[in-house]
Amino acid sequence: VPAGAQAAALWQIRADGAGLGGRTPAGAPAWPGWEDAAVPPERLGAYLRDFSALMADRGIDGLLYGHFGDGCVHVRLDLPLETPAGVGPSREFLEASADLVAAYGGSLSGEHGDGRARSELLGRMYAPEVLDLFARTKALFDPDNHLNPGILVDPRPLDADLRRPHALPTPARRGFAFAEDGGDFATAVHRCTGVGKCRADSSAAGGFMCPSYQATKDEKDVTRGRARVLQELTNGSLVTDWGSPAVRDSLDLCLSCKACSSDCPTGTDMARYKSEVLHRTYDGRVRPVNHYLLGQLPRWTGLATAVPVLARLANAVLRLRPLARLVLRAGGMDPRRQMVTFSEDRFSRWWRRRTKAGAAGTARRLVVLWADSFSETLDGAGARAAVSLLEQAGYTVVVPEENACCGLTWISTGQLDGAKKRLSHLLGVLAPYAANGIPVVGVEPSCLAVLRSDLVDLLPDDPRAQMLADYTYTLAELLTAPAPLGPGEDWAPPSLEGVEVVAQPHCHHHSVMGWDADAALLVRAGASVTRLAGCCGLAGNFGMEAGHYDVSVAVAENALLPALREAGPQTVYLADGFSCRTQAEQLAGRHGVHLAELLGGNR
Repeated sequence: VPAGAQAAALWQIRADGAGLGGRTPAGAPAWPGWEDAAVPPERLGAYLRDFSALMADRGIDGLLYGHFGDGCVHVRLDLPLETPAGVGPSREFLEASADLVAAYGGSLSGEHGDGRARSELLGRMYAPEVLDLFARTKALFDPDNHLNPGILVDPRPLDADLRRPHALPTPARRGFAFAEDGGDFATAVHRCTGVGKCRADSSAAGGFMCPSYQATKDEKDVTRGRARVLQELTNGSLVTDWGSPAVRDSLDLCLSCKACSSDCPTGTDMARYKSEVLHRTYDGRVRPVNHYLLGQLPRWTGLATAVPVLARLANAVLRLRPLARLVLRAGGMDPRRQMVTFSEDRFSRWWRRRTKAGAAGTARRLVVLWADSFSETLDGAGARAAVSLLEQAGYTVVVPEENACCGLTWISTGQLDGAKKRLSHLLGVLAPYAANGIPVVGVEPSCLAVLRSDLVDLLPDDPRAQMLADYTYTLAELLTAPAPLGPGEDWAPPSLEGVEVVAQPHCHHHSVMGWDADAALLVRAGASVTRLAGCCGLAGNFGMEAGHYDVSVAVAENALLPALREAGPQTVYLADGFSCRTQAEQLAGRHGVHLAELLGGNR
């Protein structure tokens, strides 16, 4: 019998224990190294009191957890390993810890192996003749010492191969501030302590991480593997150049889905690290052509849709498949892809016509609808449907007169100077509404996620950034919020009784905002929902770029494409993300709708 929701949540805490213990309550990084001690269960209480006193005496903090019924204790400790000066005190603490557990008749490694972290300490637990027996036994089977040299027999010092103390400080430089990591890129990438949750297929539990690894099964394509390469970059041992082939190959198949930022218990955000690496690699240098085309997509879609006749002409020309393939190749994209279709009626033009016709609502509660660049120039159906839905819920919808781009495509390609310019402009457009307590509702989840996360770290010194982040909502968040923010209990969503829905939450929606509000709204409306877990595989510019098509399709085969093949013809494909709708359209010929369209009856 499957466990209930509360039991599953408790087990999730246990499963994430090692990662959650990777940060202290004060936010400092905590390390493995003394995570496997065990004492006779009847002596556990006394041992824990003495071990806690030892930690307090040495100024060390750590989260204790483990198999207490067996007397086995796991812990991650905030040993001062950020600089070489902290190695000595860390070593002294581990030696004292070994003496303590031995005094209780316990083991340094009650569950796992001794390895490099504890082999040197075995002399504090075993008599010399026992260690000599280890050595003689190993010599019989491995006379040339090829197998695990430096471990158990003639062990290397426990502090001989530490990675973190040798990492050089890498302060923020015109890119991300890494405020949660003390402004240091090296500290950020060392969040990863090798827990390995990124290697597991967690889709059955609603996890999205790590889509590229699920497609390739190659360690270099998983969050942990990428973090290791970036850690080597910061200590300069094996990798010395931001643009080195090792760094480029490791990050190439990262979809920037941000799932690791929420699914990884250590909060490793590889999408942000990749953006920072690209920022530093190409700072002042010529970039790949797709950075200029896909990385600045809103600029080109804005030009193509400046007047309707241009959009119609561009669409007509790009429908010619040989010409479209030529444009795709020239732009650094895969010719098997299809070009986007430009909007021949921008959302802002539709809004102005509607306002002139006097169709705007008259309710007292105001809400700002922010139509991002995708909704403005590529697909405005979700934004138009959101206007009607919000008015039905009792709001007066306000659309800013000036368009505002969040710079998402600039961020994903590491063009952070350009992203900051756009975000600064966006703050000038949207922040005054937030300052007056008016909620801002977004349409495209990936753009909304920028306002809720990257905005604050890219512009940390602008007080408007956090204020806007606090007043920005998804459509479902607003409609399920209690009054006075939400519409209140008197409003009910339009009925979806009898409607079958296959829902693809956008990766950024899952990782930054969470999709629970959307799920609750659909249940309240009466829909029958199959909620997919995992990336659609397009992931913005990723799946369009040359060299990524096969992996993009393989990622889509993890969940999206099988679900669409199994879905009946009347089943609605729900996807708020433009990328998710594009992937389904191009790979499965399935049209997707935004939540606002679904609730508005457009299925």
